[in-house]
Amino acid sequence: RRVHGDCLFPNTMLRAALSRHNVFLRPLTRNASAQSRLYSDYDKAASSDVKDYERQLAGHPSLLSLGIKNRNVLRNLSVPELYEIGLSVRQPVDSDTRPTIITSTGALAAYSGLKTGRSPTEKRVVDEPAAKDIWWGKVNLKLDERSYNINKHRAIDYLNSRPRLYVQDGYAGWDPKYRIKVRVITCRSYHALFMRNMMIKPTAEELVTDFKEGADYVIYNAGEFPANKLTTGMTSTTSVDVNFGKRELVILGTQYAGEMKKGVFSIMHYLMPQKGVLSLHASANEGVNGDVTLLFGLSGTGKTTLSADPKRRLIGDDEHCWSDDGVFNIEGGCYAKCIGLTAEKEPEIYNAIKFGSVLENVMLDNHTREVDYNDVSITENTRASYPLEYIPGAKLPAIGGQPKNIIFLTCDAFGVLPPVSKLTPEQAMYHFISGYTAKVAGTEIGVKEPQATFSACFGEAFLVFHPAMYAEMLAEKMKQHSANAWLINTGWSGGQYGVGKRMSLPYTRAIIDAIHSGELLNAPSKKLPVFNMDVPTKCTGVPDEILWPSSTWKNKAEYDSTLAKLGGMFAKNFEAYASKSSEAIRNAGPKA
Repeated sequence: RRVHGDCLFPNTMLRAALSRHNVFLRPLTRNASAQSRLYSDYDKAASSDVKDYERQLAGHPSLLSLGIKNRNVLRNLSVPELYEIGLSVRQPVDSDTRPTIITSTGALAAYSGLKTGRSPTEKRVVDEPAAKDIWWGKVNLKLDERSYNINKHRAIDYLNSRPRLYVQDGYAGWDPKYRIKVRVITCRSYHALFMRNMMIKPTAEELVTDFKEGADYVIYNAGEFPANKLTTGMTSTTSVDVNFGKRELVILGTQYAGEMKKGVFSIMHYLMPQKGVLSLHASANEGVNGDVTLLFGLSGTGKTTLSADPKRRLIGDDEHCWSDDGVFNIEGGCYAKCIGLTAEKEPEIYNAIKFGSVLENVMLDNHTREVDYNDVSITENTRASYPLEYIPGAKLPAIGGQPKNIIFLTCDAFGVLPPVSKLTPEQAMYHFISGYTAKVAGTEIGVKEPQATFSACFGEAFLVFHPAMYAEMLAEKMKQHSANAWLINTGWSGGQYGVGKRMSLPYTRAIIDAIHSGELLNAPSKKLPVFNMDVPTKCTGVPDEILWPSSTWKNKAEYDSTLAKLGGMFAKNFEAYASKSSEAIRNAGPKA
């Protein structure tokens, strides 16, 4: 790279640089209009000479085999390069998407347009021989091969029409024995940076040796371009399609970056169980003595917050696998919710939002570029993506031993569950299959009072096989390694949402500390009515009355009726899974 002031590289130099290095090269300029002209000249140079184009792609036959014929492919750019091009050139096509900007802490603030969250009702799996054991239904919608091919070619045609493409290569899974190679092809620089953070970054040597002939799975992200609603099987202009036989994922009609991350997770949910490895929607950390804890929880339960414990080393915040050798993280980064984020409450996450991080759909001051994490005018689902190494004390490589404690987190908005309960193995399986948390009033249109939400295995939307299969694998591994199971309520105490108060974060941390120290294993306890769970009645750092939930309610009769009501909701939900669950697991549920 050379500094030429306001000068431009001649087109011939650009073509030569592109041909020699196949990377994005540009001089640094002080003049914005010159910089704009430079990119324009660069794109023209990259597309004007057919011979140069052929030479460029000759060294990468894997892209041609995927149908990628775009003449301006930028492969595995560095963070500064992705910043430069993202800020200066590639503005979103979608008129509903804001331009990318840089924040006061150096993070890249990007915007995903109309879709600010996942579209679970648009996730489809191609019905072909490799999908014979799929758990078909509302989670995995069938898509015929013809419709898939229409969507795939629609995505490829759009990608080939763009001024430039980004190719990002990476691994899923830290254990070399089980990791897979993933290639992302996208037309937004923010998507490339996001997946650079979220995947495990190959070394320069690995990029040459492992990815020369391609990857195990390919993601075609044409999210700026809609699906055709007239295509058989389409219900909207959004479609996220996985083809396990062809090892591909196609994204149309949504620019939300989380679709790529969770698409890879679904792929691991398909591949790992076939190798005897349990894939889990859980965070993991490790104590100073090597003891590993898995924390399960749906959005808003505190999984990411509680896993970033300054007294323990973070293995990962969201997606893991449990093999015969121990636990390993699937990802190379973290994807944390940002709503209400403060340095005081969550310093590890707050300080990780810096140069190289991606902030998604946040609002910030137009002048200072300081982010307002309380502003939800775009969405309540504001997010931050950052590399795992941005968390102080994170364990790298992100691999741990056999888990000692399994913690199920729930945000009980009815306020009737204890802050902590000890589970039997059968109760652990019941609650794992149930995956309970609650919505509160105001979070969705029409929600006037707390509503129970159940998501099998604490991640139903990402499952590929029946939940009972994952539960049986978890039970076997817990039994084999003598792991203890706990249910922790991070929701309400003293009454339901609107009456009681949210459980204190310091209390929850004190409870988890007591689990790790072994204190709660020997603590006195008593049975919770209806749910029949053992509830510790003593815990260092937590008032006794908080530990027994009915003692925090003014109206004890109302507490009893609400507890019974919630138990009935559990029983009703479990009816869908009862036929494939053992009698011991069925009997471990609440008795309303």
